[in-house]
Amino acid sequence: MSPFIGGNCLVKKAMTYTDEYLKKILQDTKVIACVGVSMNPVRPSYFVARYLSMKGFTVIPVNPGHAGKMLFGQEIVPDLASIDRPVDMVDVFRRSEFVTPIVEAALDAFPDLKTVWMQIGVENDEAAKLAEDRGVDVVMNRCPKIEYQRLFGELRMGGFNTGVISSKL
Repeated sequence: MSPFIGGNCLVKKAMTYTDEYLKKILQDTKVIACVGVSMNPVRPSYFVARYLSMKGFTVIPVNPGHAGKMLFGQEIVPDLASIDRPVDMVDVFRRSEFVTPIVEAALDAFPDLKTVWMQIGVENDEAAKLAEDRGVDVVMNRCPKIEYQRLFGELRMGGFNTGVISSKL
């Protein structure tokens, strides 16, 4: 079954992923390499990585400008090749035109990589195809924090109607 509603991601620019596809990715993910994370607490990459780490994910921050510093209990690494353990997901906070080399590095560094996740506003069909050709799931133009909150009933606590039936009121 295709994870996309209405077609293949390489054909359809505005992807609409099934809730089942996104939920499975988030449930199967334990370790996330967050590429382009900021140390500035008002930047989206900071609060997304912080939130995910608070939800029990191991978030490895990747940013060459802050390498060696600590963030969310993890040392910031300069690049994906510097990570010495398996990673399930690479979450990309970089402009679309910079994604292909990031995905190439991720595929080289992590033979068992499960997911490449490109943040809101980030889409790169070439990078997506590279990952998909290796059997890696791809999500583009979405935020795992928002999807986690939506799919696991947390947005409801903020007054949002998520359309997901949950007993967590």
